[in-house]
Order: sequence, then structure tokens, then C-alpha cells
Amino acid sequence: MNGPGSDSNEGCAMGVSATGRSAGTTGSAVVVGAGVGGLATAIGLRRAGWEVAVLERRAEPERYGTAFGIHPTAQAALDRLGLGDVVRARAVPYRDAQIRRPDGRVLAALPLERIERKAGRPELLISRPYLMDAMHAELMRLGGTEIAYGRAYEPSAARGSADLLVGADGINSAVRADRFGGGSRPCELGSTAWIGTAGFETGVYGETWGRGRFFGMTPVEPGRTNWYATVPGATTAGELRAAFADWHDPIPRVLAETDPRSWIRYRMRHLHPALPSFTRTDGPGPVALVGDAAHAMTPNLGQGACTALLDAEALARAVAAHGPGGLPAALRAYEGERRRSAQRTAFGSRTLHRFMTVRRPALRDALVGLLPG
Repeated sequence: MNGPGSDSNEGCAMGVSATGRSAGTTGSAVVVGAGVGGLATAIGLRRAGWEVAVLERRAEPERYGTAFGIHPTAQAALDRLGLGDVVRARAVPYRDAQIRRPDGRVLAALPLERIERKAGRPELLISRPYLMDAMHAELMRLGGTEIAYGRAYEPSAARGSADLLVGADGINSAVRADRFGGGSRPCELGSTAWIGTAGFETGVYGETWGRGRFFGMTPVEPGRTNWYATVPGATTAGELRAAFADWHDPIPRVLAETDPRSWIRYRMRHLHPALPSFTRTDGPGPVALVGDAAHAMTPNLGQGACTALLDAEALARAVAAHGPGGLPAALRAYEGERRRSAQRTAFGSRTLHRFMTVRRPALRDALVGLLPG
């Protein structure tokens, strides 16, 4: 996601020649955004021999956030990007979690065992700052990439400066607005999400669903617990604590013993309506969207980072297979592999949000109780 801070973007390709290539490279790309999707795309293209320039409006690398859940399919993408081992070295497996009512009664188990049995590897949880640092380090190790922090995307400077433009600049994507129009826009859900990290292990993991709100806890690393919550209308730490004061242990303790200054609060939004395409080959040059720029979703399925990684790896793989002279075919391959899959995930996450936050939960809880363990 691109944040505040911009500068004149004159010569934004940063060393990429007017023809889009320099000696010894296969092709050239400008990637807008240095989040998960942008860094992963840059790594994949560098591994394919492409010269890459990354533009990021933030003044410095983003290290905010708590934990990412990494599904086995996204782990496989990280393996193909050369990042699997470094992620597994710090990640923790997610194997035991339940859905509960506010009084603590267990309604169902999350399907983590089935995921592991089917994939042959467990879901993993990893600190978001660590993953970002690892991706940044890998990109620097590969060399040949400049990351320009504090540099905004400017259409007039970026067009025609490289073989490929990649929009990885989040839900408020400037690339999407410039090249895909304004038909698909951020849509408010009317809920506020909060995330934080408790300085102890709760030993109780999963999600608790109440009337119009929910609270989740996952492991993230030894001695720490990742937590997240959604409450309509809550705007202060006191209001959040009050909303969960009578919920089962250890939820009140988690909120009481974590410093509100470390909490992150954001409005829940998603991209709507779904884009008809993630790519364009007409106009000033080929462009592709990845991650939230293409399909920003609610966090309920915990798949935002995973879909960004899958997008990035699929795009880099298609580009590597077809080369700079075959970008139209590469973008068609990327589109065919990722758009419907990512949009199904986004739709499923939005549907789950509605299901989790119903105002009359009795029927919902009964249905959840029928789920297989």
C-alpha cells in the first residue's frame, strides 16, 4: 500500500533506458508499491533477469502490522521465489484453533488439520515486519533493483519508460485509477478493525464470534500472541475494551495488558465492483495489477497477503516464460491464472464477514456447530 509522501517523479525509471532495457538484462519493469505484492513481484522479475525499479510513496520501508497467515499454496509460491526457507525459519505452524461464542463455548474447529493433510504442510504464521525485512533483503541480495522511497507514481513519467508497469500500490492504487479508470473503487463496510500483539502466549487460538463483532487470536512467535478485532463504531481503546469486557478469557486480559499506542486501527474496506481485468496491453504500454490494487478484500479469510504473493509469483513466472517481446501473451496467462481465483477469494472473504457479524447470531451459531471438526 502506498502511503503519504511524494516527490517529483522525473525520470522515475531510475536508470532504465528509453528503450526499456540496459545491457545484460532480459527486460525492464517499473513496480509501483513496495508492500508484499510489489516486493514479491520485483524479486520474481529479478530472478528472471529483468531490471526492476520500485517506486514507493512512503518515505521508508513499511514495518507496521502484526502477523500474516501463509497458506500452503502461498508457501509454494514463496519457495519458487527463493524465500521459502527464510520464512519457515521464523514462522510458527497454526494447527489448533476453534470458533467460539463470547461465553467461551466452542462451536467448531477451524479446518487447519484438513488443510495440512491435503497440502502436506501446515498453515504458517509469521511476523509481518520480519517477512517484509526478509523480502527486502532478498531483493538487495539479487541486486539490480532500486527502491525509491518517497517517490510517487506519475503517469507522464512512467509511461513508456520500461517494458512493463506493475501496479502493486494497494486499495487506493494510482496505477489502477490511471490505467483502468474509476469503475472499481474502495467500498466501506461500516466496521473498524483493530490489530495488535500481546506480550504473552494465550494458548487459546481461533476466533470468537458475537453479535455484530468478533475477536481473533493466533500465535506469531514464542512469547507473543497476534490479535485482531472488529467492532462497528468503536473509535477509541476504551470503547474497544468495553465491547469485549464480558467475553471469555483471555480476551479482556489481552486488551488490558497490551499498550493501545501499539494498536493499529483501520476502516474495513474492499474493492467493488470486481475489475473485469487485471491487465491492459493497449494505451501507452503493458500494465498489470497485483495484490490489493487488483482485488483488495476484507481480512476475514486471512488471505490478503497470500493472494498478493500468488499474484506476484504468477506474473513473474508468466513474464519470464514469454520475455519482453511476448508481454501480451504473458499478461493473458497471468490473467487466466489469477483473476477468477483471486476474485473468488475476495468474494468469499466478504461473504464470511457478513456471516460473522450478523446481529442475530443464534442461527449462525447453530450452522457453525454443524461444521465437520
